[in-house]
Amino acid sequence: MVSSPHEAMHRIFQEYPGLFSRVSEVLGIDIPPPTSATVLPNDLTENSPVERRVDTLLRIETQDDGPFLLAVEAQGKKDPRKTTSWPYYVSYLHNRYGALPVLLLVVCQDHTTAQWAATPITIGLPQWPTLTLNPLVAGPHNMPVITNVAEARKDLALATLAAITHADNPDVDAILKTLSAALRDTPETLADPIVELTAQGLGNRPAAQQWRNLVAVDTSFYTSFMSEEIRDEGRAEGRAQGQAQGQAEGQAKGQAGSLLLILEARGIALTDELRQKITSCADSHLLNQWLQRAATATTAEEVFTGQ
Repeated sequence: MVSSPHEAMHRIFQEYPGLFSRVSEVLGIDIPPPTSATVLPNDLTENSPVERRVDTLLRIETQDDGPFLLAVEAQGKKDPRKTTSWPYYVSYLHNRYGALPVLLLVVCQDHTTAQWAATPITIGLPQWPTLTLNPLVAGPHNMPVITNVAEARKDLALATLAAITHADNPDVDAILKTLSAALRDTPETLADPIVELTAQGLGNRPAAQQWRNLVAVDTSFYTSFMSEEIRDEGRAEGRAQGQAQGQAEGQAKGQAGSLLLILEARGIALTDELRQKITSCADSHLLNQWLQRAATATTAEEVFTGQ
């Protein structure tokens, strides 16, 4: 099953296609600012049994150098299979889109994976390589540690990607506090995707709870699913303060309500039996698992079985 951090590391480029312009500056690559960017289908499957999909694919237009394709791959760990699939992606895209230049960007959350991903992939004989692929890698080794509120507010998309890639940084608390503070005066329509993507990018790490606490305080007026869930939990905890059992029941009830809202918003139909299963569940840990799956699921089966 695809993890939440994996989705956030490439989906942010779909939400903010112009983000790559700033990322390329951070990585020291001289690419003209884009005039437009278009999300393209990520299906790279040919008429064969093998299905191949790049995580995110964008066509980026520039004023000076013309268009190019940006293929974004979120990589959580070393995967030897990528030494064959990544060259395939680039060659296929180059052929499919009329010989447009193709750039592969790999986004990582740890130094070991980033170092591995940056290793050139060579196809051919040692004395005469036929093709060499040089992935561009963004990760904790080269993304900025943003702890200045003004800097974060200046470019929220970059600050969000930086926070996600530094999810395991010992200073992640300061990074998240900065991002949260930068959202205080941000319009809800801009802040909500940032709140959700950051939560998704942190996954099950300890920093995820830190982010939830910050959102509860700094973005109390937002109406995103995560913000509503946190406020429901907070109200439940307040009503049941001093009563451990009541607190647990209130939290579970708030989580169940948030889960029903998310499933409804994503158009996932529920049988009466499944609806009863949600509303009667008192296991906060299980409800939280269902909530995380619901963020990316397309069917009810994926939510309740994890398939």
